Amino acid sequence: MRIGSNPALASSFVSAVVDQLSQRHPRIVFHIVVAGIIAARHELSERNVDFLVRPRYAQFTKEVFDFEFLYDASHAVVAGAQNPWARRRKIGLAELVNEPWLLPAPESEIGSIYAKVFHASGLDYPRATVIALPLDVRMVLISTGRFLTMVLVSPLNFPLKRPDIKVLPVALQLARVPIGIVIVKGRTLSPVGQLYIEHAREVAKTMTRK
Repeated sequence: MRIGSNPALASSFVSAVVDQLSQRHPRIVFHIVVAGIIAARHELSERNVDFLVRPRYAQFTKEVFDFEFLYDASHAVVAGAQNPWARRRKIGLAELVNEPWLLPAPESEIGSIYAKVFHASGLDYPRATVIALPLDVRMVLISTGRFLTMVLVSPLNFPLKRPDIKVLPVALQLARVPIGIVIVKGRTLSPVGQLYIEHAREVAKTMTRK
């Protein structure tokens, strides 16, 4: 089975489903292909992956692709547990603009989403102290307590919780993104692919209860 995804979901939700499914069906071999949105669309169109687990973006048009909704993902501002902001009960996004931010470049796929969140609050995209896209790099630096970043909340809960990372009480506009399965219209999935999607639905139900 070949599954396409982005870095944040591949290391969280996708891996959580793989962990569950591999315990029940140990003979299945999983290939997780991590790619940006343009490359992911190409991989799916060329049948290099069976399906994608991704946010729903305009690039996956209804005329070409089917999207099965799984859950709504929330973006949040996060900091290391030792960061002074982690002790606050209420924070306005404007209060944080001049803090040391760790963010992807604004022209990147995920950076463009973050930019919309800031713009919705009447703010410019912060001048980042560190520009980094990979989630694992950002999480290592965030855990030092020196920086702030914005992430999907689900990577903090799947497959393991991150007690060293705290979600800050910041109300964000335009912060929710639908996550789901993307397939090419009319393409029939293999029984193994269908099995993965069944398990993904079950894991997604736990997300809606959080």
